[in-house]
Amino acid sequence: MNETAPFTPQAWGNFYVIVGSSAGALTGLQFVVLTLITEAGMLRGAGDTLAAFASPNVVHFCTALLVSAIFSAPWDGLGPPGVAVAIVGVCGFIYSVAVLRRAMRQRDYKPVLEDWTWHAALPMLAYAALVHAGTQLARGSTDTLYIVGGATLLLVFIGIHNAWDTVAYVTLERARAERAKAARAAAERPASHGGAPAAAKDIVPPAPPPARSP
Repeated sequence: MNETAPFTPQAWGNFYVIVGSSAGALTGLQFVVLTLITEAGMLRGAGDTLAAFASPNVVHFCTALLVSAIFSAPWDGLGPPGVAVAIVGVCGFIYSVAVLRRAMRQRDYKPVLEDWTWHAALPMLAYAALVHAGTQLARGSTDTLYIVGGATLLLVFIGIHNAWDTVAYVTLERARAERAKAARAAAERPASHGGAPAAAKDIVPPAPPPARSP
């Protein structure tokens, strides 16, 4: 009886309702943001760049939503949800390795230490924690429920950080492009009315006629 207590709505129901609903809402928001960026002409880069820095955010949110749904189902014991969470963690870890390879292969953006941390290291850590917690949960260890909850919440935070980082980067790049465009337009603009055009300065006035002899 004590082992199944953490699956009651009073113990974990509210937690996974909050995490699952947040992940679902943020997943939908990702589609809206990506659509707006594309329509504004702010999306540049090859498919590897998009697959390395944008698509994983949707996967992280969907994983958090899936784990929340698994723990909200009326299981009879610890084994089935533990196996399900372990499988989700294995799939997520394999996907994170593929994302790392794409990030190393793409040439449109040079990642920094923060990018490697949030886009590669932390997702791998979260998915590895799900694998470990799911395996231990299937063996009847209820303490690993806190590891599952922490890893699921970490995936939501990773998605939020990476999505905001992507939007901020694209916005700053567009601002730089607009400033460069304005600078080029100012350089090509003709002189103001207060000064003569550049071409007029090069015109040599004609010499005066010679004086007549008396």
